[in-house]
Amino acid sequence: MAENSHADVKRMTFEKAIEELETIVKRLEGGQVPLEESVTIYERGQVLKSRCEELLKQAEARVEKITLDSAGNPKGATPLDVG
Repeated sequence: MAENSHADVKRMTFEKAIEELETIVKRLEGGQVPLEESVTIYERGQVLKSRCEELLKQAEARVEKITLDSAGNPKGATPLDVG
C-alpha cells in the first residue's frame, strides 16, 4: 500500500501536495492522532515534502533558463531537460 501512496504523490501538482502536507502537519500538531496513524501520516508527509521540493527545483531551473535579448529583456525560454 505504501508504494501505491508514493506513486500517487509522484503525479501530484505542487498545490495538491502542499495542501495535503499542511493538513498532515495540522493533524500532527493537534496531538489527537493515535501513535500508529501518526507514524503513517508522518511518512506520507515526508514523501509529500520531497515532491514539493522536486517541483520547486524544476520551476527554479525553468526560470533560470529564461533567455534574454541584448537589452536584457526576456525573449523566451529554452526547454528544460527533465529526463
